[in-house]
Amino acid sequence: MVTGYLTPEQDTKLRRWERWNRNYFIFAFVALVIVLVFSSQLGLSSGDDWGPLGLLIAALIAPIIVLQLRLACPACGQKIGWQAKLMAPDQCKSCGTFLRAKSPSS
Repeated sequence: MVTGYLTPEQDTKLRRWERWNRNYFIFAFVALVIVLVFSSQLGLSSGDDWGPLGLLIAALIAPIIVLQLRLACPACGQKIGWQAKLMAPDQCKSCGTFLRAKSPSS
């Protein structure tokens, strides 16, 4: 297993994914809290029926799953998936590449 570092272009692509993932997570969290707190006032749920509320929750959560499953190691192309939470892991388990660009000073 050869360990290396990402190129600046690969690092930029990975940071863009992290930024999108983090920003969408914050948006979805705030939206879910608002929707759940005000669901009965908005007419989205009643005591017995979760119809529209369930669809709205699924619509907010589905992009999180899609974002996670789209993440692949920029060096080898292997899907990282659930290794990443909000940020990419430190190293690819498949090829051993460090998922941070090597700083120009080192």
